[in-house]
Amino acid sequence: MSPATKRLLLAGVRSRGRCLSTSSAPSPLSSSQLPKGKRWDAVVIGGGHNGLAAAAYLARAGRSVAVLERRGVLGGAAVSESGIVPGFRFSRCSYLLSLLRPALIRELELERHGMKLLPRSPSSFTPCLDGRYLLLGPDAELNRSEIGKFSKKDAEAYPRYEEQLEKFCKLMDFVIDSPPPELRQLHHASMVDRMKDKVDKSVFWSKLLGIVMQQGQKDMVNFFDLLLSPASKVLNNWFEGDVLKATLATDAVIGAMAGVNTPGSGYVLLHHIMGETGGQRGVWAYVEGGMGSVSSAISKAALEAGVQIVTNAEVSQVMVDETTGKVQGVALADGTELHSSVVLSNATPYKTFVDLVPANTLPEEFLCAIKTADYSSATTKINVAVDSLPQFSCCKNINPEGGPEHMGTIHIGSERMEEIDVAYKEATGGVSSTRPVIEMTIPSVLDKTISPPGQHVINLFVQYTPYTLAEGSWQDPTVRRSFAERCFSLIDEYAPGFSSSVIGYDMLTPPDLEREFGLTGGNIFHGAMGLDSLFLMRPAKGWSDYRTPVKGLYLCGSGAHPGGGVMGAPGRNAALVVLDDLKAR
Repeated sequence: MSPATKRLLLAGVRSRGRCLSTSSAPSPLSSSQLPKGKRWDAVVIGGGHNGLAAAAYLARAGRSVAVLERRGVLGGAAVSESGIVPGFRFSRCSYLLSLLRPALIRELELERHGMKLLPRSPSSFTPCLDGRYLLLGPDAELNRSEIGKFSKKDAEAYPRYEEQLEKFCKLMDFVIDSPPPELRQLHHASMVDRMKDKVDKSVFWSKLLGIVMQQGQKDMVNFFDLLLSPASKVLNNWFEGDVLKATLATDAVIGAMAGVNTPGSGYVLLHHIMGETGGQRGVWAYVEGGMGSVSSAISKAALEAGVQIVTNAEVSQVMVDETTGKVQGVALADGTELHSSVVLSNATPYKTFVDLVPANTLPEEFLCAIKTADYSSATTKINVAVDSLPQFSCCKNINPEGGPEHMGTIHIGSERMEEIDVAYKEATGGVSSTRPVIEMTIPSVLDKTISPPGQHVINLFVQYTPYTLAEGSWQDPTVRRSFAERCFSLIDEYAPGFSSSVIGYDMLTPPDLEREFGLTGGNIFHGAMGLDSLFLMRPAKGWSDYRTPVKGLYLCGSGAHPGGGVMGAPGRNAALVVLDDLKAR
């Protein structure tokens, strides 16, 4: 990113009115309402939060931008939808916020555009079948007291564990917010551009080296140990208590077809605590109105800047000039064509390069890398409407309006890391876990806008459910109902009567996530987050800087650096790269 581009964005320059209110911002269009024959500066495929962020930054820099969303609702996986169960509003896929980059929140003024965060405290509750429980949160004294019930040694170690991870997060902040210094040779670039490219790379590596030097040798050894090790090794080295280790281990495997003993799962542990809410590290929040409110705020910033957003607009092909290899725009399923020399794809790498880009325009080695990447998923999301809050047997007090145990993430079936490992191993054989690992959240305890009074929305993020079952199919209603009831029955063991409180539910298995939201393989991160799929290797070796083998085509979604989660970094970073490239033309 050039200094001029950075100054432009940090200054909050807009191409259109500074004082346009969010209520007067234009609404999304249909494809028939787009101006005929217009040549756009950029076209964005997909109205997920990353695509919307990229569009907003480009428009604020004075570029004409169109966003094309296949569904009738914006947000991609960061979406809120009503009507599935009357009276309830579900965050159908993502359900918590912490990773969204502070710079993006500030620069796009998302709070002004209606995003309201609801921090959780306590943030974690693990009930046990033996009558004990563990509460964790941002309160250090609470943590010490709660962990001390299981192990005094762990209570002393936990603050040091958090302190070390926070040090690592400072290192990761710079990497996350920067386009990778791609090593690809610029054979056709001018001498000036080659020199500029070398300078940019040198600046990146010198800044990173400076941060590394601040960490110290011992901390860097510990950092690489975390990156390369299984989560089980990391946690066993720190703690002795099973319940604490299992509670923390769920962060290392969430959303991944991986177990606690999978090498590199320690990094995903870091990935899920590197965010912040209100400047406080590792604090996750609900968003008032559901996760769609995040996408709504970004879309308002984009619309205010002049972006044209089109819903129910499915892209069928990226148009590429066969002679020059340059992108020409996109064609929609209804025959509409939008012409532009810049296209950003918020779709998964597989969807982009296998389904949308003509195969003869891509290098064989690159296309092979995209096709053979790991898109596996073992995640099912169940959104539940209930008529009352679950009451946990391990809690002496009944809290019909909500107690500390209802505020944060409730870990069901995760009392020992060995239980998580067994559930994972079952899935590797094509069997949905007999005792699933469930992360339960109840946003309606804090957010009164998503359910009728006295009733509640419950999110169940469930593992492990393989995409393809060894026996039966997720298309079979009996198989689907049986698994949902298995999850509800497991919760009954900890909170008797939960099953009878269920009014209705919405269940999304890996094939459902792929079909409805375009998530290849049902993978919520647009591809695995293993060490072989991160940084300079994401989405493929030699193409980590959002550019692609098709001149003018860029990736801006979670399949690009730094990866998945409601983060906004891929969209923001990609926009910066595009602006630099447009200036160089």
